[in-house]
Amino acid sequence: MNQTPFIAVEGPIGVGKTSLSRALSAHYQFELFQEIVEENPFLGKFYDDIEEWSFQTEMFFLSHRYKQLEEMDKKYLSNQLPVISDYHIFKNKIFAQQTLSDKHFSKYMKIYDILTEGMPEPNVIIYLNASLETLLNRISQRGRQIEKSIDPAYLERLSSDYERFMQEFEAHHPDIPVLRFNGDEMDFVSNQQDLHTIFQTLEQTLKEGDPVK
Repeated sequence: MNQTPFIAVEGPIGVGKTSLSRALSAHYQFELFQEIVEENPFLGKFYDDIEEWSFQTEMFFLSHRYKQLEEMDKKYLSNQLPVISDYHIFKNKIFAQQTLSDKHFSKYMKIYDILTEGMPEPNVIIYLNASLETLLNRISQRGRQIEKSIDPAYLERLSSDYERFMQEFEAHHPDIPVLRFNGDEMDFVSNQQDLHTIFQTLEQTLKEGDPVK
């Protein structure tokens, strides 16, 4: 395991990745990397017509996430400075497989494999999941204009894809711990005890890996 903590928070849209990442960064004073969402000029069109705008949307996300990962490695991890991220680039494969045609997905993965070769992987993943009802409620509460046209069926498929992907990830990466938390049962934004539970679990995991403090 990479000894410098690189903690990635993952899960479907609306599950609370950014809120938890910010709380972790503030608590541990780790550098925070957040994904670019609303800056994607294709995203609004994507939610209106997934088939038409999926390739442009996914390529934009891939290039920006690759650039952030490159910066993270160069400026922080290579200098033993720990980081928190509210995503990891592997999520691109989940979204791309869900939205792209077979022809576009094949081209996309060739580019993905080239860009991510040799890039650092997280040494801990915090995986948040929740029911469709909870996800839709949280998306509504945060009120992003760009997300108002999200199809619940798309979100439900995405959640299922995330779960399947994480199971495969755990099977193929036994050296990278995956800490699972259920958003239906925990509210780490409003309940400090829930947040403290996550802190304790993470600290124990990092201690077992003996990361650099």
